Amino acid sequence: MFAKTTSFLAIAAAAGVLMAAPALAQTRTNIQIAGSSTVLPFASIVAEEFGQAFPEFETPVVASGGSSGGLRQFCAGVGAETIDIANASRPIKASEIESCAANGVTDIREIRIGYDGIVFASSAEGPDFALEPRFVYAAIAANLPEGMAQPTLWSDIDPSLPAQRIVMAIPASNHGTREVFEEKVIFPGCEAVMGEGTDHEVCGALRQDNVTEIAGDYTETLARLASDSDTIGVFGLSFYEQNTDTLQVATMSGVTPSLETVASGEYPVSRPLFFYVKGAHIGVVPGIEEYVQFFLSDAMAGAGGRLEAAGLIPAPAEETAQTLDNFMNGVSVGQ
Repeated sequence: MFAKTTSFLAIAAAAGVLMAAPALAQTRTNIQIAGSSTVLPFASIVAEEFGQAFPEFETPVVASGGSSGGLRQFCAGVGAETIDIANASRPIKASEIESCAANGVTDIREIRIGYDGIVFASSAEGPDFALEPRFVYAAIAANLPEGMAQPTLWSDIDPSLPAQRIVMAIPASNHGTREVFEEKVIFPGCEAVMGEGTDHEVCGALRQDNVTEIAGDYTETLARLASDSDTIGVFGLSFYEQNTDTLQVATMSGVTPSLETVASGEYPVSRPLFFYVKGAHIGVVPGIEEYVQFFLSDAMAGAGGRLEAAGLIPAPAEETAQTLDNFMNGVSVGQ
């Protein structure tokens, strides 16, 4: 539902007027999507298939930018200049819902598409790694217990680890993957090394000499691994599955990441994947409702579907059915 001019939007917002659908004009005919690098390949597949299955609609345009970046664009307002859908590898935050509301985005519909694991990948020609959260924290933390020297080699941390330089390429703060990395690995590792109750700000401070934060998509992380064979990269299982010819993955707490161990909950570093739909754009930008239904169809997101073959771990059928029912009935986050 799009305003005719930016100035009209500003005047309406200043007056505190809630604009109704008939007052807004359609000025764009293709769905625009941005956000999570993890969800990007799945959304790209669905967009291409959607364009072929529904020739009456234009093929959606899918861009990256990270979960936070996509939701920032999504919450910028309602209108042709704003995106329709934000991909996210984490749930939307309360602060983002507030930002959306402040800009007139009040109908936010959450679509959980399935699950993914976060892996620690290294060169297929290198040694095997059996990691634990405490090992990863000790390797890259700026703050360690008094008297504990910052390690240079992984074997400095524990003799079970390879005598290989510690170099890591991790997602920057714009990625949902980074938040899960901190929640599932860094913070538990910090408590194991520094003691329970250590402030998260202390735990979250990382070394600058052996850590590269990747703001771009996972192809940039892959390039880092290719240029330095000692590098361990952090990214989604689905991306690793596309590069098994050059990469191997570490175990985490004794569990190897796989579709099976993530789906069962056995692998500890896993998370649900989402996209968020701007309800105000439904019925204005053509095809949004059909895109959501197509994305959640058995042929796409279901067990044995196109996205499972690309690395997505399907949600249980009853969960997907509830997600679609909520979307069709206009259930918005926070309701």
